[in-house]
Amino acid sequence: MSRSGLAQDPGSTAALTVLKRALDLESESRGPQALVCYQEGIDLLLQVLKGTKDETKKHNLRKIISDHMDRAEHLKKRLDQEKEAGKYHKQIKIEENATGFSYESLFQEYLSEAVTEVWIEDPYIRHTHQLYNFLRFCEMLVKRPCKVKTIHLLTSLDEGTGKDQHSGLEEIKQSLRNHGVSLELEYSSSIHDREIRFNNGWIIKIGRGLDYFKKPQSRFSLGYCDFDLRPCHETTVDIFHNKHTKKI
Repeated sequence: MSRSGLAQDPGSTAALTVLKRALDLESESRGPQALVCYQEGIDLLLQVLKGTKDETKKHNLRKIISDHMDRAEHLKKRLDQEKEAGKYHKQIKIEENATGFSYESLFQEYLSEAVTEVWIEDPYIRHTHQLYNFLRFCEMLVKRPCKVKTIHLLTSLDEGTGKDQHSGLEEIKQSLRNHGVSLELEYSSSIHDREIRFNNGWIIKIGRGLDYFKKPQSRFSLGYCDFDLRPCHETTVDIFHNKHTKKI
């Protein structure tokens, strides 16, 4: 942006690079990612503005910030309208060893008082750590603002005796019953896809299902209890609304 005369300033250059990335993402119809870049670029320019004494440079900075704030606000309104209409697709790329992707971080935005029924299709709710993953997911569903009354789980049987899987799921079922929630269990030998559906219309597909967390280094390492601190396996999360998908 030659009009601004900011290209020689390292802080401004970094901010403008991020804002250019935002424009590129928006042109590629990747609105949620673009919005994040707009916000990051604007924050960087605000930091530069605070340390600037030159009035001409201040004027240029304010103009660029204002222009991109308007673009970001317009984009946010459009995304909110698309979400309301169900014409929405958000994709999240979770990188290898990334943190900050607990179930709450991924799902909380789509949970509301309207959610009373949930369907989980995941072939790998079998081993002990996978049962704990499912338990943590259920814990999230019984907290406010959700008013979940029924959880449906479709999974595959353990290739062994299945004793630990069966007893673990039965214990979870009993515990949920104590909270007024019914767990409906079903098994399939052919299930492959992973999908989570809420009865408010939101559909979440995770490449690795609920089992995208890495094993903690020990029982006393950060991330053992707080899943936001636990490193993840690489996977992709796709979020849709059933108004924007074919009937299944």
